Amino acid sequence: MSISPCAIDAFKLVSDLQSRFVRGLGAVSCENGASGGFALTEWLRDGGTHGGGNRYTATDAVFFDRASVNVSQIHYGDLPEKKLASATAISTIIHPRNPHCPSVHIHISWTEMKGGAGYWRLMADLNPAVQHEEFRDEFVRIMQEAAPSQYEAGAAQGDKYFYIPALGRHRGVAHFYLESYRSDDPAADRELAEVFGKAVIDGYLGILTKAAEKYSGIDEADREAQLAYHTLYLFQVLTLDRGTTSGLLVHDQNDLGIMGSLPSHVDRGLLASWREKVSEVQRGLVEALLRALPDGEGVVTVTDEVKLKLAKAVRGFYQGNPEALELQASGGVIPPTVENHR
Repeated sequence: MSISPCAIDAFKLVSDLQSRFVRGLGAVSCENGASGGFALTEWLRDGGTHGGGNRYTATDAVFFDRASVNVSQIHYGDLPEKKLASATAISTIIHPRNPHCPSVHIHISWTEMKGGAGYWRLMADLNPAVQHEEFRDEFVRIMQEAAPSQYEAGAAQGDKYFYIPALGRHRGVAHFYLESYRSDDPAADRELAEVFGKAVIDGYLGILTKAAEKYSGIDEADREAQLAYHTLYLFQVLTLDRGTTSGLLVHDQNDLGIMGSLPSHVDRGLLASWREKVSEVQRGLVEALLRALPDGEGVVTVTDEVKLKLAKAVRGFYQGNPEALELQASGGVIPPTVENHR
């Protein structure tokens, strides 16, 4: 099956970034008394006919609450009716166990349409449970230096995309999002994706190291703040995140990978309290999420079984209520991801 040179190069790029990040995360974990281990899981799209991917998931529960570094490539060279030629991505979320160590989300992807036109998506956002301005400022500086000409637009799109209207706040403290990005210089665009990816990975590893060294003392208030933040993270991802929803609607062959961004524990009662804050149509989604979680009003564990139930709940809700997709997050440019796969 023919795959374009651009798609081959994009897959090498995201695979190299994946290796770079997994090595770095393992080293930081080992430096802090953990095993540094990551387990490899592979998955196939339609038995491999249309691609697939892999993810590295942290195996130690000492330094990481959850850590997943995913790479995928979907291609439709044998299906002339599809608009999409290929989609190649790295998508990663890291939730450290120390509440003073911020979580991070990074996404770099190349989408190529049949006929050769293509575009990049670049995302990075810092998500602390306990805020420290020094780390926010450092992450902003890293992104500014990596994408000086694009930073203003990326920060504006990111601030818009990661805003949670029902709660009147953002998911994180530093956001960058460039959607459908391409200039008149494809080589420069590819270089931007690589430079930006390396910079935010290396920069985050530096922040992680500093935070673990400087803020080793953790009290009950820190843990409560982290639980509340992890609940908010699940809420935002499953009710607003367009990328997560698109992935679930396109196919059901990588649900655990798509749900890899979810933290290990959330406050079910806190989540339930936000049901009345969302729009009427979205209340059905929040109710479906609550049904998918274990019973109880306090802390519940998000196991793999629960992740699959949550994925099914989100997919079923939007299949039955497609109009609710209009309420999802947008940075100003809405990619036709689901349509591209049809």
